[in-house]
Amino acid sequence: MLDFFTIFSKGGLVLWCYTFQGVKTNFSEPINALIKSVILQERGGSALFNHGALQMKYKLDNEFELVFVVGYQKILSLLYVDKFIDDVHRTFRDRYRQKLLEGSLILLTTNFDFESMFAKMLRNAEETKTQQVVMKKFHESDKAKKTVKSLVIDQNKKDGKETENKANVIKKGSPKSITNGTGSVESSPKTQRETESPEIARNREKFIQKRTKVAKATMKEGKKAPERKGKLNRVWDKGGTAKDTKDLDYSAPPTMTNGHSNEQVEKEELTEEQRALCRNIRALDDDDEDEEIEELEVDEKKSSGGFFSVFRGLVGAKGLTKEALQPALDTMGDHLIAKNVAADIAKKMCDSVATKLEGKVLGTFSTIAYTVKQSLNESLVQILTPKRRVDILRDVLESQRAGKPYVITFCGVNGVGKSTNLAKICFWLMENGFRVLIAACDTFRAGAVEQLRTHTARLSALHPPSMHGGRESVHLFEKGYGKDAAGIAMQAINTAREMRHDVVLVDTAGRMQDNEPLMRALAKLIAVNSPDLVLFVGEALVGNEAVDQLVKFNQALADHSNVQNPRTIDGIVLTKFDTIDDKVGAAISMTYTTGQPIVFVGTGQSYPDLRSLNAKAVVNALLK
Repeated sequence: MLDFFTIFSKGGLVLWCYTFQGVKTNFSEPINALIKSVILQERGGSALFNHGALQMKYKLDNEFELVFVVGYQKILSLLYVDKFIDDVHRTFRDRYRQKLLEGSLILLTTNFDFESMFAKMLRNAEETKTQQVVMKKFHESDKAKKTVKSLVIDQNKKDGKETENKANVIKKGSPKSITNGTGSVESSPKTQRETESPEIARNREKFIQKRTKVAKATMKEGKKAPERKGKLNRVWDKGGTAKDTKDLDYSAPPTMTNGHSNEQVEKEELTEEQRALCRNIRALDDDDEDEEIEELEVDEKKSSGGFFSVFRGLVGAKGLTKEALQPALDTMGDHLIAKNVAADIAKKMCDSVATKLEGKVLGTFSTIAYTVKQSLNESLVQILTPKRRVDILRDVLESQRAGKPYVITFCGVNGVGKSTNLAKICFWLMENGFRVLIAACDTFRAGAVEQLRTHTARLSALHPPSMHGGRESVHLFEKGYGKDAAGIAMQAINTAREMRHDVVLVDTAGRMQDNEPLMRALAKLIAVNSPDLVLFVGEALVGNEAVDQLVKFNQALADHSNVQNPRTIDGIVLTKFDTIDDKVGAAISMTYTTGQPIVFVGTGQSYPDLRSLNAKAVVNALLK
């Protein structure tokens, strides 16, 4: 049972919508979620989108910029939906093609004619689905119909088959031409003719006709048609020449016949045969020359056609097909993987580009490779551009007005540089005039508290109290090792509220994504303290591992929070970005997996080495 079907343009104009009887839910929210998460974010590779208990299947028409969406409950397994949406897409295009070409898009809500056609297509799809394949019983099968009589071999049929097989073998032995008893030349077998191009077939027919004329002319003159030249004898080195025949001839002396010797008679006859043979060979040579000239002309035509066909391939005459796009997409996918993009993400992005370009008419003098690259460029920039605003300074000011500190929690796997990048962000906030409290909630790793203590001392030296009206701009809140991290974070937030600190930076222990006890502790810390921003710190050096880390971190935070709307990762800090040259694929993998923006990238060892991500620069490095 379907819930709804809608057709709208990519510009947001609804052309037609149908809600099935008995369904009273408003579908504007899931449709808007589909537009925001898939169409605007260039993620249209899978053709499926889930929103709560609702599953939507969509189809893009890139030629007319239309979107066809059908929605149904996720619990249902409807096998006919793919065929149904294809039928509606084809029928709608064929019926309103002229209006779509003219650009006169109108609302079709009151078009009952299309509604009746839609209902008919739905009935056909449902009937096709309900038809069950009934297995044949043995007595109904062809095998059961075989009798003992069919197993007896008829000798006459057998002899006929053997004769036919021999004829086929003879034909296969001379595939190019067969000379019959009248001297005419037959053409090649039928199977070979079917695989030839029309031009080659015409040239062969001309050649056969010319050779047939020569053979007939020879028969009229009473001369014997030249036989086919057989295999030549091998000539051995130092084997003698024709001059040595007299010295080596020990046969009887020639006898006289009518005043002529046998040798002279044989010589005269041989000369006549040679003359006839030379005439035939000359005629055949002339035919071969004519044939070569014709073949050269055909080749010139082909070459000129091939040259201009390049331009015909460039000019936008036909819509792009998936088969035409596939070579360029395969090359682009390999290029993305070489630039450190996760293999699964590279495939999804190529599928998304294929969905976006399929059916689109190619622009004049535009190649497929260039079109694919441009489309991928736009998709990558769209992916790296944050879909929601992450302005930390503005959010800190709003929290300041509300009289509460702004809380940022850092999480990630071991050794990626959480504490170092926390100190960099602390320096950046202090440069903008905010007071910061660092909460040492890494009570698991030895030396973690001492590391933050060192950073705090150095940051205090860079920003002494005299610069902030006699107040210290950075403090460290610590309770030692082995304590509950969630409790320490709560105490740090309360202390910051009392001491009127503007920002609280919560440092957590590094943990692998498969370590369930530590993931539970992190989920508890986030659920209890409700930080304003959860940042995942990841390395720019990883490829496929980045996807696994982010997916499992998000899943663990959702599973172990024990709340209705669990908090997941809000943003990403990408470290060691200065060590990867142009292999910036991890940025794409992380952003594509979570849909969250990259807030900062670390570009060095000192405190000022923190940058915001330039999406266009990253994409240019990725595609060069």
